[in-house]
Formats: sequence, structure tokens, C-alpha cells
Amino acid sequence: MLLLSGSDLTLADLLAIADDRAEVGLAPDARRRVAASRAVVDAKAAGDEAVYGVNTGFGNFAETRIDKHDLAALQLNLLRSHAAGVDTPLPVRTVRAAMALRANVLAKGFSGIRVETLEALLALLNRGVHPRVPSRGSVGASGDLAPLAHLALVLVGEGSTLDQGSGIGDQGSGRLPGADALRKAGLSPITLGPKEGLALINGTQVSTAVLALALADAERLSRAADISAALSIDALMGSMHPFEQRIHEPRPFAGQGASADNLLRLLDGSGINAAHVNCGRVQDAYSMRCAPQVHGAAREALSWIRHIVTIEMNAATDNPMVFAGAAGAGEIVSGGNFHGAPLALAADLLVLAVAQLATISERRSERLVNPALSGLPAFLTQHGGLQSGLMIAQVTAAALTSEIKTLSHPASVDTIPTSANKEDHVSMSMHAALKAERALQLAINVIAVEILCACQAIDLRAPLESSPPLMRAHKTVRERVNKLVDDRSPAPDLDAIAEMIRAGKLEYATGIIVN
Repeated sequence: MLLLSGSDLTLADLLAIADDRAEVGLAPDARRRVAASRAVVDAKAAGDEAVYGVNTGFGNFAETRIDKHDLAALQLNLLRSHAAGVDTPLPVRTVRAAMALRANVLAKGFSGIRVETLEALLALLNRGVHPRVPSRGSVGASGDLAPLAHLALVLVGEGSTLDQGSGIGDQGSGRLPGADALRKAGLSPITLGPKEGLALINGTQVSTAVLALALADAERLSRAADISAALSIDALMGSMHPFEQRIHEPRPFAGQGASADNLLRLLDGSGINAAHVNCGRVQDAYSMRCAPQVHGAAREALSWIRHIVTIEMNAATDNPMVFAGAAGAGEIVSGGNFHGAPLALAADLLVLAVAQLATISERRSERLVNPALSGLPAFLTQHGGLQSGLMIAQVTAAALTSEIKTLSHPASVDTIPTSANKEDHVSMSMHAALKAERALQLAINVIAVEILCACQAIDLRAPLESSPPLMRAHKTVRERVNKLVDDRSPAPDLDAIAEMIRAGKLEYATGIIVN
């Protein structure tokens, strides 16, 4: 069981929760902090002082006092009114990540929630009750209010969950009412106390969940991109010399060095390379010899994004924040940690990073299908004219790359005032994160096109063979995708390769550690 403390959740932990259904609990120290902050809220709720979110309205209604007998209704109305999301629901893995992240934030002890309410959220996660959370409706300040409200409604027996009819919370087109989902899971709805509705929805956890999962997949893609580049470079009879350590040491970017080292080790022992070692070519095209520089730049960006995501996963993003003092006599202070600006910038950068991987990959794919540049049969078919080979696979890569370029326009520079201009500068972190996820999926398919073309080109170089690591990767592809002899739809082949990339199968298949 993973114990949430609010301070040490890792990306690997989040993936275990999102994808492997790891069980989650509350660390003992976190339990004490949560109880202490709750004592502060209870004391304020019993008093006459105006405290935002406890006995006042929200947003532009912050100056409106609420009677003590209406404090519970205030919190329930908050969830109901803020569940205004639209469009397709987030996938189960994203919802699970968001639930875990919100629970981790609550565990820090700055939210004023009850321990029992936090444990109810963890029970949803552990029982596989997955709220249906529409993907659109957040501007990233005051946090992801709409999506988190949809998530929280299930706790009170309202809202809906993802349901396929065969089990609670499976991803599907159907919906199961929140009350029914709780009953099937053996859980009961909670009754909210003062500030608890606000504690459940004021934060960046949905933006963070989308971005964190995209980051993990982008890091895997960066390793697959080195493998696809190595396959292409060898199939195009490119040189290994641009990847020598002595070239990269004087420009000591860690990402560039790692990519160059990967390429050198992947190409080591290639029979194709040995066959043209004295061919007389002076320099390869940029898409080949500059692969470490371009892939490395993407890796540097991903490293910074990981830094941002790791901090945010363990950050208190509530408003107001509860500070527990001696004997629970603390303060509740309004601030702005809910603002998603760091995430929005990081998500925009992720698009730029995967765009680098995609644009250079598409150029290598073009070289592979172009006989004037490859020395291979046009479009990698031995029956050109009668058959078109991989002609349109490269066109698909071009189309996807163009869309990624469009998505590269930053969302973080946009802002639109909300809540009667009380929230007059917002982050668009959710839009940026969703855009990053879309760009990532497109980039995976661009790399899949290159791998499809490169493996076909390697076959056409027979009886020469590539290096042992690359031939192992080639064999793994061929277990799912046969060599192209007669024209067939490349779409199922591309789907299969894309799934290998997402699962990390190619990097494992090489038999070496791809950094």
C-alpha cells in the first residue's frame, strides 16, 4: 500500500495508482496534521469572525456572510453549482491520478478537511469507483474547480461514475449514478462539514494529473525516438561518427549526451554500417547527424517539466489555507496557490518538446521512402507503380506533424477574466495539459510511422543486418507487423507499433539500457 503523506509522492507512485490500481492509504503523520487543521476550521466555524470559504460565499460572493445553520448547505451547493464541465470524460487512469493527487494535497494538512472525508476519497479510489469527469470547463484558477466538483459529487452520492455495465468504474460510454456506484462498492455518501466542499475542489490536481501522465509517456517516447532514429540512420547507411562522445562532451547538455550515447550503443556492431564504412560520404543530413542535439533538447525540456510536476504533486494548492497552531488555535489565510501558471508553462513546453521529436522523425521517414535520398525502392515497395507501398504512411506522419505544430501555440499566454472579474488573471493550465496530451499521442504515431518505414528498409537491406540491439527491436516489431510484400492497410500496423511505444516494449527488446 502506498501511504500518502503530502510530501513524497513520485511520478512512479502516481503511475502505479493510475495504471496498476495500487492501493492507497493515509500516513500516520498526515492523519495528525489533517486532524489539527480540522480543529482550526471547527473553531472558526463556531465563532463569529468572517472566514472565506467557511462562513462566506465564494468568488465574487466572498463578502456575503452565511448563517451557521446553512454552512453544510453552502458546501453542498458549491459542489453542485461548480460541476459545470462539458465534453468527453477523462479516462479512468487520469481520474485515478487526479483522485490520488487531491488526496495527497489534503494529506498535507492545509485544507481543513476531516480525516473521515479524506478516507472516503481514498475508499473511492481503492474500490474502483471512478467519477465521470468532463474534460473541459477549467481555466486553471481557482484551480480545476469544475472537474474537481464532478469528482467530489460522487462522495455525497450525486454526480455519476464511469460504468460499462460489467463492473464499477470501468471506462465506457455509459454512466452509473454516484449513489448507485457507492452502494455497489459497499460505501455510503458523506455529509460535508464547513469548508469541506471547498477543500475538495480548490486546486490544480486535474491539470497536474493530465500533465503528469503525459510527461511519463513523453519520457518513454523520447527513448523510443532514439531507437527509431537509430533504425532509420542504419537503414539510410548513415554514419555513427556524429554520436561519438568526444563531439558531445564540449557541449555538455545531459539530454544531448544521453541521446548520443543511446544512438552509439544501438548502432554498435551493425553489419549495414560496416558495409559502407568507406563509402566516401562526408556528412549526413541534419535529421540524421543532429538527432542527439534535437532529441537532447526535448529531453532537457522534459527534465524541467518533471521538476515542476514533482513539486506540484506534493504542493498545497488550497485557498484559503489552514495553519494549525498550538492546541489547534491557528489561522486561515487567503492566498493564490491554486493558480496553475507553472503547470501551464510546463504543459506548453511539453508540446514543444514532442514537436521536436516528431518533426525530425517525419523528415527521416521522408528520406526512407524517397529513392533519391535512400537508395532504396520508392516508398519501400519492390513493386512500385502497381503498388504504393508506404507512400501514404509518410503522408500521415506529415499530417500529424502539421497538427502538432498548430498545437504548439501556447495556452499559457492566454487569460480571460472570470467570476465578475474577481478572477481577472487565469492560467489555462487545464487547456494546456489537454493540448499536451493530444500532441503527445500524435507524436507517438509519428514515431510509429518512422519505425514502420525503418523496419521495412532494414528488410530491404538484406542480407545485410543491423546491430544486435536493433535487430532485436526489429524482431519485436515483426512479431506484430509483417514485412510489407503486397499492399495492405498500414493503419493496423501503425496502431500495433504505437502500442509498443506506449508500453515501452521496444526499449526492453533492444537488450540494452536505453537512457
